[in-house]
Amino acid sequence: MTHRTAFALICGLALAATGAPALAQSADLTETEILQRFQKQLIEGQKTRGLTIAPVGKPTDLPGATTAVAAATAPQILPTDQQVSINISFDFDSAALRADQKPRLIALCGPMQSMGEQVFRIMGHTDASGPEDYNQRLSKLRAEEVKRFLIAQCALPDDRLEATGMGEAFPLDPADPRADVNRRVEFQVVG
Repeated sequence: MTHRTAFALICGLALAATGAPALAQSADLTETEILQRFQKQLIEGQKTRGLTIAPVGKPTDLPGATTAVAAATAPQILPTDQQVSINISFDFDSAALRADQKPRLIALCGPMQSMGEQVFRIMGHTDASGPEDYNQRLSKLRAEEVKRFLIAQCALPDDRLEATGMGEAFPLDPADPRADVNRRVEFQVVG
């Protein structure tokens, strides 16, 4: 079994263990619902860190991660009622935000601003079209573009937002890894 196959298997099992559906909710959340989910992430995070997405092998195998950083900051699989998953469409081979997608991100401004000094992780995802290393870079660029937008439009400080590329490893529709729905951005409160 390859490193990538084992990683995907562990993540699939973790998703199944949480009871999360294959296709989670999207940008249809109200600002109040977004705030409630962020607050629930924070409360649950103080109780337990739950299931953690962890690769088989060394944490330093994650692109750009040191052992300590990878272990301390590994993204978590969250229960569906805590997820803040915003399906942002990007043009093929592009990390530029489309004008029709910006209102979805604007809906996050109020909830993020009202969370005080909390730090948010922005996790970019891609579909499985193209090579894995390319998708990893593209997902990071998309997360960074969303971060730049939130800093400019929401006046959030840079140090409250972390941009992370998840590549193609966690498809929202595992039955069709190349589906458009797999290109998305998710948000987690990390501290």
